[in-house]
Amino acid sequence: MRILLDECIDRRFARELPRHEVRTVPEAGWAGKSNGELLALAENSFDVFVTVAQNYGLNDRQIRAAEALIRKHENDIRSAWRRHFGR
Repeated sequence: MRILLDECIDRRFARELPRHEVRTVPEAGWAGKSNGELLALAENSFDVFVTVAQNYGLNDRQIRAAEALIRKHENDIRSAWRRHFGR
């Protein structure tokens, strides 16, 4: 899975996802872009955009697609979270 980490996410978190292709927003050359711009830029290059921002104005179909993707990779996400944050 191709994952883009927003600038607000500690870049060290990428090490916790070794089975995935992970890049940060600065590594992609998109530092300083708004979340809306990042979503548009990342749409064709990444499967997931990880951020802590809220309310992108997604419609129901987009929310269901995001939820399905998260559920599909839930174990990987939980494992990475525990390794990184120790919980």
